[in-house]
Amino acid sequence: MSTTLEVVGLGRLAYGEALDLQRRVAEARLDRRFDHDLLLLVEHPPVVTLGRSFRPEHLSTPRAELEARGVEVYEIERGGDVTFHGPGQLVGYPIFDLTEHRKDLHWFLRQLEASLIDALDEFGIPAERQPGLTGVWTRGRKIASIGIHVRRWVTWHGFALNVLTNLSYFDLIVPCGIDGVTMTSVKRELGENTPRDVWARAADQVVLGFARVFGQRPQAGNTNDLRNGLAGAG
Repeated sequence: MSTTLEVVGLGRLAYGEALDLQRRVAEARLDRRFDHDLLLLVEHPPVVTLGRSFRPEHLSTPRAELEARGVEVYEIERGGDVTFHGPGQLVGYPIFDLTEHRKDLHWFLRQLEASLIDALDEFGIPAERQPGLTGVWTRGRKIASIGIHVRRWVTWHGFALNVLTNLSYFDLIVPCGIDGVTMTSVKRELGENTPRDVWARAADQVVLGFARVFGQRPQAGNTNDLRNGLAGAG
């Protein structure tokens, strides 16, 4: 089992660039060029992504209108339907080799949910699962979305936790294909009690949640070292 979890903060990065990077990291993990799991943390400019279960009627705003508003659209290989990423949202891409944990995709999804529930508990937000659905809710509102892809038991894509997210963007779509869902954020749930450094604190708590749930030791990585390592190994 991989006991080290390398955590790499990518800052704010265009979705296409982050997508290419995580795919390259996943290939390196598949090829055993990395002998440990990685968690890439990032914030994206506004973008809508369409997963493998996407239904056209769930993109309720025409693509041309989205693009005119500065919202990119990507069709990708992750599971799930349509979702939004944007400023103030904490997005995490866990590149895990499940052969070193448990070869069970549903188990991995539940572990991701547990990590986020653990993190939100540190803010006093009572988070929970919804039976039959993937993601994390609080008080009946959805606060985190999850969608992954797996090949030869190596995962990529991951989760999106709404921290300071402008929730009006979700009005442009049917989030995760769930009619009538109400999206929320850490800021909305905490209201006036929201600390100024909430995004960074949420990132720290998510890392700790991963460490507790997966039984790993977090180790801070460096973006330049990661890119240089991929270039050197390529």
